[in-house]
Amino acid sequence: MEKKLNELKPGERGVITRVEGAGSLRRRLLDMGLVKGTEIIVVRKAPLGDPVEFLLKGYNLSLRKAECDNVYVLVKGDALE
Repeated sequence: MEKKLNELKPGERGVITRVEGAGSLRRRLLDMGLVKGTEIIVVRKAPLGDPVEFLLKGYNLSLRKAECDNVYVLVKGDALE
């Protein structure tokens, strides 16, 4: 099932299927490693949901909700226990 990155809950993982957005925003997201086929895990969300911390390619990355709206993932499984 394909979802936006900000729809995932802490512990969920997925594989990036596409990155959208205006030219400079899309380029910035791609430069940070958010490319098609990359596995990404939600580490935690701030109390109000912004920002969100992810683990991908061996490093942690924090993104705002507005940035997460441009990244789509194929959900791999349920939340980790």
